[in-house]
Order: sequence, then structure tokens, then C-alpha cells
Amino acid sequence: MEEANFIIKFLNWLMSFDRKALILSASAIGIGLTMIAGIGPGIGQGFAAGKGAEAVGINPKSSKQSTMVMLLGAAIAETSGILSLVVALIMLYGNPLINLEGSALVIAASAIGAGFSMIAGIGPGVGQGYAAGKGTEAVGQRPKNQPMIVRTMLLGQAVAQTTGIYALIISLVLMFANPLVKLL
Repeated sequence: MEEANFIIKFLNWLMSFDRKALILSASAIGIGLTMIAGIGPGIGQGFAAGKGAEAVGINPKSSKQSTMVMLLGAAIAETSGILSLVVALIMLYGNPLINLEGSALVIAASAIGAGFSMIAGIGPGVGQGYAAGKGTEAVGQRPKNQPMIVRTMLLGQAVAQTTGIYALIISLVLMFANPLVKLL
């Protein structure tokens, strides 16, 4: 019972702030949360680079092919970080939530939710980096099979990106077509 009173008091305190300030504050939290997704590409790209160095160390004759596959794969592993950056920039410079009519609390929570949803980009970044690393490793061992290896790597990376795209869709819906506000 005491916890419920605390929550009610906290929500009343929160709602005592200026509407725009509340939404902008929540947006700032959401922006910070979106960038957590950069962890995934960082890990994935590091793995790909490590496998690239390993491949070149094992088979120096394949260094050109291994490096090209590593760079291509690592660039693709960055896509979830880029999607998160786009969401953060939208909230920073073109925040559609400020002008949205409805409960300030729901809109503020939507800004935080949009940021939280982008954390899903960690998975694709790690997964795509893993695929890039293994592709680089395979090209280092069998440079003549590079076209087939790269095709397979790219297909796997495309499939791995789906959860990052789902996160982007949810984030954009919360910002531009928020169905929650209409439920009040």
C-alpha cells in the first residue's frame, strides 16, 4: 500500500512540471537509451577485425581478400548503430512528440520507450559482426571461394538485421503515429 502511495506521489510530482519540459526531459533519456545499441556494432566489428587479423596472420597471401571481406562485413554490422543514431537525431532536431496532443505522461513514456526499443540493435550488431568475422576467417583459409562466402555472409547479415528493423519501426511508430495517445 505504501508503494502505491509513493508511485502516486511521484506521478503527481512529475506532472507538476511544464508539459514541454517533461516531454523534452523524457526525450533526452530516450536519446541516451538509443545509443546503447552502439554496443552491438562495437563488439561485432571488433570480432570481425580480430578474425581479419587472424586470417592474415595464418595466410598472408589472402590479406587483400580477407581485409576486403572484413571491411564489408564490419560496415554492415554498423547498420543497427546507424538506425539508432537516426532515431536519436530525430528526437534531438525534429522531435514530433513535442507537438503531439494528449497526456504528457504517455507522450513522455513514449519518448523513453522509443529509446528503449532501439536497444534491440545490440543483437544485430553482434550477430552481423560474428558473420563478418567467420566470413573473413573462411576467405583467409580459402580465398578462391570468396564470392560464395561473401554471398552467404551477406545473406546471413541481412537476416540478422531484422530485429534492428523491428526496433526502428516501433520507435518510429511511438514518435510519429503513437496509437497509445489515442487510447485515452
